[in-house]
Amino acid sequence: MYLCIPTQRSCARAWVAAAAAVIQAGDDAYNVVIDVEDPSNHDDADNAAITLVDRFLRDHEENPVVTVANTIFPKSTYQAHGVPDFYAVEHRNHDRLTVTKRWGRYFERMTRRVDAEGQTYNPLAKIIEKLRNQNGARTPFKAAYELPTYNPDLDRNRYRDAPCLSYLSFKRHPERGLMLTALYRNHSYITRCLGNLIGLGRLQAFVAKEAGLNVGSLTCISTHAELDTKANHWGIEDARGLVQRAAGLLVG
Repeated sequence: MYLCIPTQRSCARAWVAAAAAVIQAGDDAYNVVIDVEDPSNHDDADNAAITLVDRFLRDHEENPVVTVANTIFPKSTYQAHGVPDFYAVEHRNHDRLTVTKRWGRYFERMTRRVDAEGQTYNPLAKIIEKLRNQNGARTPFKAAYELPTYNPDLDRNRYRDAPCLSYLSFKRHPERGLMLTALYRNHSYITRCLGNLIGLGRLQAFVAKEAGLNVGSLTCISTHAELDTKANHWGIEDARGLVQRAAGLLVG
């Protein structure tokens, strides 16, 4: 059982197409496959749709699109500090969180882990190193760059308030460059999906740049997708209306 969305050229267009398909399926769907041809670029129509969704979220006291995207890749911190310093800056920012931290942030999980010997290491930096080391190989490894965000040591007893993004798989394609596949266990299409896609595109562009590769396509698999509502804030018709208005901005 799956719901395959035709390839879209941008994150905003992919979100609209996927959300519309979930609405058609009854506001709830399984194994939704989203494919974005150019996940790191947005045109004026994309930006208008992103602004529309962002305004809706802010008006209903939800995290704006940029905040959701930053949990996956903190673009402004990277631009301000560069590699490798921005890793440490972001870790310090994370460690200052208290009650709001709950399970953490995706970027922190991607970039700080402890191995069986008790040594702290950076999984994302290791992936970049592996990708870069293959650049001069006659037959570079295409599929050796995996990054889980689910951690059974921390998450095995949780039903809620746990990471929804479970796994990332980077692939080298001989013509298309660096491809990324992301797997979500649960995906809220109003409050999270658009920001997630943008954040994944930024992460992918970062890894590609640091590894000396071109940015390829982004594939996102929502193993469960929902057109989420908030009691006393917005209902299902409000959510459907938001998707419809965003679609109107992206005609053509």
